[in-house]
Amino acid sequence: SQFEVDLYQNESACQTHLDRQYHKEILKLEKAGGRKNYRIFTYTDHDRFTNLEEHCQKVTDSDHEVPSYLAERMANVRRRRQDRKPIEANSLKSKIITWEPSEEFIKNNHVINTPVQTMYVMGDLGPYGKLGQREYERVLCTIKVDGSGVITVKPDFTGTKGAYWIELDRQKRELWKYTIENASIQVQQEEEEREQRVFRDLYSRHKEYLSGLVGSEFEMTLPGALRLFVNGEVVSAQGYEYDNLYVHFFLELPDHWSSPAFQQLSGVTQTCATKTEDWDNVAYFCYPFTLEMFFSQENESEDCLPQWPVLYFEVLSLDFWQRYRVEGYGSLVLPASPGLHILTIPTWRPVELGTVAELRRFFIGGSPELEDMTYVRIPATFKGERLSRFGFHTETTGSVTFRLYCLQQSKAFLETSASRHRMQSVLDRLGGFSQQSSVYNVL
Repeated sequence: SQFEVDLYQNESACQTHLDRQYHKEILKLEKAGGRKNYRIFTYTDHDRFTNLEEHCQKVTDSDHEVPSYLAERMANVRRRRQDRKPIEANSLKSKIITWEPSEEFIKNNHVINTPVQTMYVMGDLGPYGKLGQREYERVLCTIKVDGSGVITVKPDFTGTKGAYWIELDRQKRELWKYTIENASIQVQQEEEEREQRVFRDLYSRHKEYLSGLVGSEFEMTLPGALRLFVNGEVVSAQGYEYDNLYVHFFLELPDHWSSPAFQQLSGVTQTCATKTEDWDNVAYFCYPFTLEMFFSQENESEDCLPQWPVLYFEVLSLDFWQRYRVEGYGSLVLPASPGLHILTIPTWRPVELGTVAELRRFFIGGSPELEDMTYVRIPATFKGERLSRFGFHTETTGSVTFRLYCLQQSKAFLETSASRHRMQSVLDRLGGFSQQSSVYNVL
């Protein structure tokens, strides 16, 4: 740039080895008759401008932008190849944990140090006769090359989009337009074919690697059987009286359902503090869980509709004095259809009548609990004809949101002409889909 030419002409301004190299090249240029181009120039990886540009980079084009805390902290982190001496493998680190890290230590270890080399293609947009002033220099294009050889050009090549433009807020409001074109030499046909062969080789090796991970033996289910996978998440709990909530849940498998020996059918989330959102106190758990179940009906002539697995859960709170309180009970029948389901389940808790029980709950914690959590629905131990809850006092509390991704595998889903009629009957028997849905519609 003209600025660099004016600066490095004086040997006293040169500080680094690169500056002295520029000084020699400028003297050589002057002897050869000067430069042909004064407007377009570049700043390379280790120039002073590169440090300043990365330090002062803005997210938007607003003049009044205030950098965020993260932008300020990340401004000094240079994602570049650091000239560090390699540490010998046999030498042990004296300090594994740095209890009082310095600012420099934080900057150097904050991000993964991906080797990136950067070049800025600049334009000197100053008025004629006044070239070399820093305030008129603008970045036209940024080219980055990372350690794996990926070249990034920003903004992109112009192509059919039309020219980029830069507007200067001077007296005449000048508008500069420029295009970026790829002027690289076209690849020869032989090289292109060689590259395609390398790509095909790479893809085939990657395909073999993936198939090796998956394996060739795909476990199929028996006819009339169903495997159900549920990747679930306890998303949040909202609307409860006390803070610091956690959710305890377990899955009940009805008759003819089983699960692998390694499968955990219960879980407890972490304790989560709430925050206020739209007049509600919400605790975000984002607690993932995985369930795998297997349905098998030995006697295909059975006419009864099988039950679908039920997820029971209770919400509890824990305070500073380690007193816990039951905040609510709820249950969720796993969805019978595959795909994504987001369900918000309301809960309730049992209450004792009178002020003393509420005083006890407030001051010393604890509250009436269900001895058997399946009492939320119909208990598994109940064998009678009618279940009465007369005289059982409850209170509506908050709700819990679940996100469930359900996957089903069955031979009954095979779309062959021979098994279409059978598939319908198997689906009806597995979940009683058509009968149950018609009953639900009437209700």
